[in-house]
Amino acid sequence: MKNPFATAKTVAEKFPVEKSPEAWRAALSPAQYAVLREHATERAGTSPLNAEKRPGTFLCAGCGAPLFSSAAKYESGTGWPSFFAPIAENAVGVREDRSLFMTRTETHCARCGGHLGHVFEDGPAPTGLRYCMNGAALQFVPQGEKT
Repeated sequence: MKNPFATAKTVAEKFPVEKSPEAWRAALSPAQYAVLREHATERAGTSPLNAEKRPGTFLCAGCGAPLFSSAAKYESGTGWPSFFAPIAENAVGVREDRSLFMTRTETHCARCGGHLGHVFEDGPAPTGLRYCMNGAALQFVPQGEKT
């Protein structure tokens, strides 16, 4: 798999799906808006998606883009849904995050720019990456159901 850190998108980049803050607020729950549009982080252990074990696809809660397959999900012990790879190389973008007095790699939906979480280089094989996602940024569609 190609290194996701090599293709970081910049904050000023345009995304295929763009809406006004008012339109995003109307389309999302308050928790989803806080995470996806304001870069908030949900409390660890609060998302039901962390315990989701069924086969299926995790979509962006903002625009419905497929982001992660359940086949790449694993229990990281962090309290957030974690994956070792996105569903496709171009599904998730990354950019540098210097908030909280540290440097991390933020992940966002490549389609709408919604904040998803962060990616770290302490994950399992085969990628060695841990995509640590906010459950509020995702929706789960079980295998066999329409996305």
